[in-house]
Amino acid sequence: MPNISFKDIVDIFLVAMALFYCYKLMKQSRSVNIFYGVLLFISCWVIISKVLEMKLLGGILDQLVSVGALAIIVLFQEDIRRFFYYLGARKQAHRFLRFFRLDRHKNVGEFRNERETIFPIVMACMNMSKQRVGALIVLQNDLPLTEFIRTGEEVDAKITQRLIENIFFKNSPLHDGAMIVVKGRIAAASCILPISHDLDIPKEYGLRHRAAKGISKETDALAIVVSEETGNISAAYADMLRSHLSAEELETLLMKGKF
Repeated sequence: MPNISFKDIVDIFLVAMALFYCYKLMKQSRSVNIFYGVLLFISCWVIISKVLEMKLLGGILDQLVSVGALAIIVLFQEDIRRFFYYLGARKQAHRFLRFFRLDRHKNVGEFRNERETIFPIVMACMNMSKQRVGALIVLQNDLPLTEFIRTGEEVDAKITQRLIENIFFKNSPLHDGAMIVVKGRIAAASCILPISHDLDIPKEYGLRHRAAKGISKETDALAIVVSEETGNISAAYADMLRSHLSAEELETLLMKGKF
């Protein structure tokens, strides 16, 4: 057995963490089967080329591996984009510090501000659900939504139930598109979101549900949808969609900020 130093242990740990994070990212984006295929191909290449030393087949696989980086970029372009999006988020450093318990202290008024933000949203959604008024509300988490905010009309107002209902009123010029909430304030309305083309979405769901699922796939935002046809309240997070939410379930979901 060779001597294993502390640096080797750290190296192995970092590689294991990188593989686990890639697996988790692929699983969230439903590309995990492609991830398995890549691992299987690499395993076969190592066995054939390095262990069994088959020259002809090994040479062919060597050529394929040499262009493998380009193939991976093509296959996982959306996942790679999402990875660097997460990496560039400003609050990722805060997560890193909390992991090592260097940023333990939480603002005392944070929970109170969350309650003041959540209650008007819940009441507005329930009222719009009864009146069959369609709505799409997106709450920013760690990843900034600046590029989507720019597509709409800047509001920068305190969250109130009446303001939310006025924004999504059928004759309002801002009722089309999404309302984006940032740090307890309505940042913008009538924003354009990416549309999900997932075939698993039920056909009875419209563009609002597909937009909610689309933004939840590209970012870590939580999207709330009120159906104009049925009045049902749904939520999308991490490319997952939950429907038929009650007031209590919606409040709990907003408090957690995720499923």
